[in-house]
Amino acid sequence: MPQIVVTIDEKTYRMACGEGEEAHLTALAAEVDGRIADLRKSFGQIDDLRLMVMAAIMGSDELFEARRRIRELEEKIARYSARSDEVDGARQEERNRFVDSLNETAQALERLGARLEDR
Repeated sequence: MPQIVVTIDEKTYRMACGEGEEAHLTALAAEVDGRIADLRKSFGQIDDLRLMVMAAIMGSDELFEARRRIRELEEKIARYSARSDEVDGARQEERNRFVDSLNETAQALERLGARLEDR
């Protein structure tokens, strides 16, 4: 299992990750480091643990909001899909009526043609 070293709030941490996930973990650590730097700018010198907890809560809040938005979008997609199915069904019914109408017209024309031939 690969290991990488990341720096967060000027402290280094050795972390293990799955094969090929090194760059992703490095990017995540950089994101956390950036959050903590922003928090330090906003609040000045505060306890490291409190800073980490605040950063974790901010990340959790973003994740919670993203999940809520995903659920909302999935529900919209489901509604649109249901509407699309209804429209497709209505289109198919309309096509069937059109084909029936064409068949009836063709039969009427054949009957008319047969009558004309008989005369």
